[in-house]
Amino acid sequence: MDPSVSAFAVYQSKKNNKQKPNNKKRKVKRPVSKNVSAKNMKENAMKEISLKLKRKQKKLKQSKNIVKKKSLKKNKSKQVIKNEMNGQAANMESSSSNNNQITVEQTTKIPKPPIIEEVPELVPAPKLEKQEVDSACSCSSSDGFEFTPVTTHSKEEGLKVFTWMLTPFDPNEFLKEIWEKKPLHIARKKPDYYKDVISTPVIDNMLRTENIQFTKNIDITSYVDGKRETHNPEGRANPHLVWDFYLNGCSIRLLNPQTYVPQLHLLNATLQEFFNSFVGANAYLTPPDSQGFAPHYDDIEAFILQTEGKKHWRIYKPRDESEILPRVPSKNFDESEIGEPVLEVVLEAGDMLYFPRGYIHQGVTIDGEHSLHVTISMYQKHAWADLLEKMIPAALQIAINENIEFREGLPLDIYDHFGLVHSDTNTPRKAEMEEIVKRLFNKIKDYLPIDEAVDQMNKKFQQDALPPVLSDFEKAVTVFGDSDVMIENGKVTNRVEIGLDTRIRLLRKNILRIVSEERIKLYYYAENALEYHGAELPFLEIEEDLAPAIETLITTYPEYVSVENLDIPSDSDKIQISDALWSRGLIMTEYPLETIDDE
Repeated sequence: MDPSVSAFAVYQSKKNNKQKPNNKKRKVKRPVSKNVSAKNMKENAMKEISLKLKRKQKKLKQSKNIVKKKSLKKNKSKQVIKNEMNGQAANMESSSSNNNQITVEQTTKIPKPPIIEEVPELVPAPKLEKQEVDSACSCSSSDGFEFTPVTTHSKEEGLKVFTWMLTPFDPNEFLKEIWEKKPLHIARKKPDYYKDVISTPVIDNMLRTENIQFTKNIDITSYVDGKRETHNPEGRANPHLVWDFYLNGCSIRLLNPQTYVPQLHLLNATLQEFFNSFVGANAYLTPPDSQGFAPHYDDIEAFILQTEGKKHWRIYKPRDESEILPRVPSKNFDESEIGEPVLEVVLEAGDMLYFPRGYIHQGVTIDGEHSLHVTISMYQKHAWADLLEKMIPAALQIAINENIEFREGLPLDIYDHFGLVHSDTNTPRKAEMEEIVKRLFNKIKDYLPIDEAVDQMNKKFQQDALPPVLSDFEKAVTVFGDSDVMIENGKVTNRVEIGLDTRIRLLRKNILRIVSEERIKLYYYAENALEYHGAELPFLEIEEDLAPAIETLITTYPEYVSVENLDIPSDSDKIQISDALWSRGLIMTEYPLETIDDE
């Protein structure tokens, strides 16, 4: 298993399952049993193998200094994704002349589509496996275990999964022509395409094994004769009660299935690295010939992944300009309020439907078939308006502190010219004071703290984000591995230590954000709960002179950098900040750390 191929969120074709070799990767051999290899070791041998790796590993030193001294405020982040939101793409061929929607069949000719021969599948984090018990692991063998450093880029991995969701539609074309503009229907005729994301047996098992609570984790809903109702009792959602509601025509909505379904956690945690926005999920299980929700619009970008059954969808344009890309969800609409649909499709298993926030939608099961789909959502409160809401009050405060004009008293006669009573009057004095207000307001733009406001937006992302999913290869080179193990008699073994020659990098591109508040703080999502806002946002306070070390790691990602090359003068400080990041799961080492011999 090659850890440089997405160890946490990879998609691949079932037909072509072999990884391409990378001749540039360094491989270090470590002694283990002759019959043991990375492909046939089971997870329960992880501790033993990692211990042998660490005891036998030679320290690697790099003479090349890959980091130059930089100022924290003047550095510019390295561009690592070439084709992003504003990337150029070829013109799109539409199967419809309607500018408000587009339907794509699997056979439609799309410019530069990703080629797929078979249904790709999300692959779980690879496991180190051990051969059967009779092939015991031994350090005395002269054979070697090859550890290839993890070289994946988390944003590129997110793009891979986004590509998988949209296949055969080109993601760059999607972001240019479809995103936030109009609906997209992709019909694949491949019912197993999303089968591994979620299924009815998975939901049943979740209800039996997890403490799923009505209202908090699950909703029971119905929409009959134009009336939308919620039927949530109190307490735990046991299968007997949930399926009784289902058999009586109610829909089941799972509010945070990614908390309990590992594949959804994997999918969303990977996508959030590409979008730099919280990616959530709701799952909807609807019985045959029924509807669970009234027509409405949402405040998120919605990707409907149909995993089982069929559902008939009607999509409607925003009713007026004020409802285009709304920042809050709508009320439940009556049929008479929404007009005619701009897109009407039957979504079958393996199909995808996208619609922007503000597009009214409703779905109903048909033909005696149930429906199960998962809605992948993102970009809630992630607009220019949200950035300006943080930026303008801060700019005003700076202007007040730095410009005396903002602190001068109001004119004595302002109340004689402004207000409801005077709103229709137009006098020279009123016009004069209007010009003063506009002049002051125009000066505020000179104080806009754009950097600080963007940091605050990303701080919110750190609070919202799901924790990362780690492969066993990543665990072996992070604090989440088997180091520092307490054994019997209170003895701690397998101690590890970061040195100046240790090469490190961030665990994920967006794993942390350095923010200047009263002090320099590092906010990070590595310790977040699987439940949305289930824990306080953790942070690490650091001295200002240590900030360039963090900048080094941010700007050199995804490359590894030696601790001694962190951009701060003191060696002890380099070790201190590296150990602090390591202990919180924010960095990984290029190779497993060598075990300290305490004896």
